[in-house]
Amino acid sequence: MPTCQVRGRTLYYQTSSSVSDGKTPVLFIHGSGGSAHIWSNQLAFEVPGYVHTALDLPGHARSQGSGAQSVADYASWVRDFVLSMGFSSCVLAGHSLGGAVAMMAALSFPELFTGVILVGTGAKLRVAPKVLSRARQGASFADYAYAPGTSPAIKQKAEKEFALTAPEVRYGDFVACDRFDILDRMEDIALPALIVCGEQDRLTPVKYAQYLHEHIPESRLEVIPRAGHMVMWEQPEACNRCLQDFLQTLAQK
Repeated sequence: MPTCQVRGRTLYYQTSSSVSDGKTPVLFIHGSGGSAHIWSNQLAFEVPGYVHTALDLPGHARSQGSGAQSVADYASWVRDFVLSMGFSSCVLAGHSLGGAVAMMAALSFPELFTGVILVGTGAKLRVAPKVLSRARQGASFADYAYAPGTSPAIKQKAEKEFALTAPEVRYGDFVACDRFDILDRMEDIALPALIVCGEQDRLTPVKYAQYLHEHIPESRLEVIPRAGHMVMWEQPEACNRCLQDFLQTLAQK
């Protein structure tokens, strides 16, 4: 099980390859209460010239720590992980809360990244008080996270992984989302961006993705049919094609 020491904490990560010489890292950040496992379909998909790495944020699943209650704090953990891993530069990908973390890192530490991939996320992620209350109680949000007709087996695999993170950490993630608002900073994201959203996403609807696309200067938008909020888990082949096209375009720059 690969781990990295960051600020005296052991952080767990998964990687697509033990050989990374000459390859550009793509670092994947999960959403609220999630883990690296949610990116397993992307880790298994090879894009020439790239090595894929997915991180368990502090306090999540197999990583030590107590989580955080601000996107900026998580972004600083990502920066320290990148530096601890010795990445001179990488592409940063994030889902939901992880997308917010990716945007904050792109704004705060742009020298570390060559591009961002934003999946099922938005520039402002307000969380209704009722949802925050349910999150504090450790409730599952699987009923809202998937498109109608999604296989129960797909949901069960994801929910099993979510259960590895303590309810108080998941609650802190929702608090971080609720506090996140960079609506007035979007034009300052100077990195090439791929924006991906499930057509039937009820948690971060397509209009969120459209706003990102309209306000991030160098961006492209991909809306994937028959997918909800967990688009990379529900429709991995379509999502991987989008990632491949974007990464190959980056490699040509």
